[in-house]
Amino acid sequence: MVFVCLFFLCSRRSAAPCWGFATSSSRNREDSWFKSLFVRKVDPRKDAHANLLTKNEESNLYKIQFHNVKPECLDAYNKLCEDVLPSIHADKYYPCELVGTWNTWYGEQDQAVHLWRYRGGYPALTEVMNKLRQNKEFTAYRKERGKMLLSRRNQLLLEFSFWNEPVPREGPNIYELRSYQLRVSSRVAFFSCRARAIALRQHNREAVGGFFSQIGNLYMVHHLWAYKDLQSREDTRNAAWQDEGWHEAVYYTVPLIQHMDSRIMIPTKASPMQ
Repeated sequence: MVFVCLFFLCSRRSAAPCWGFATSSSRNREDSWFKSLFVRKVDPRKDAHANLLTKNEESNLYKIQFHNVKPECLDAYNKLCEDVLPSIHADKYYPCELVGTWNTWYGEQDQAVHLWRYRGGYPALTEVMNKLRQNKEFTAYRKERGKMLLSRRNQLLLEFSFWNEPVPREGPNIYELRSYQLRVSSRVAFFSCRARAIALRQHNREAVGGFFSQIGNLYMVHHLWAYKDLQSREDTRNAAWQDEGWHEAVYYTVPLIQHMDSRIMIPTKASPMQ
């Protein structure tokens, strides 16, 4: 349809001088209409969208790692992580903290998930990476770990301003990682709708942390929840529908989601979150 309109417009303009139909005024209107097909006005912003959503007073950067482990190697993999990861977490030489480490129970099978926090943002991440290259124990760990993995991927994340900062907690708990692939340009609308709703989910301290991706799969959102067991999860989620505002938030945000995934995870012995 656009091609037909453009063809008709060009034909009018080329024939106008012979027939005398076109004036300079009409040509200006046609030029304006033609340009409007290709030019879209946007509101200028002085800040990136990420700055509107995260805790600007804190420069925390998070890294989430997904390791798909060979099924026969999962126990050996967990033991290897228990021997190495807590020492990095406890060593003040590295400006990073192990927030949690889990094995998936429901969802993707034979998968390990690690969540790290870097206080100081990207400079802290770079510092840790440079120091770990000089750490012979960590180099050996990576080499041995590589023999146990089928694949791995990671993302760099920022935390939402309206979520709690994830902190160590006593167990036993199960954790749910709900991951949302948003439609392009829907991120701010999704966050603004969910911000009020998350405040409603604080009754049982189930809201652990909320993050959005900066590097890796983009337009990704991760919500981390803690429950005593699967029945507690079911009861808590059902109760949320009785809170005024929750159903409205779900109604407006579902159309903004392209894909969603849920993992039920069990913390490993090395996890600060139990």
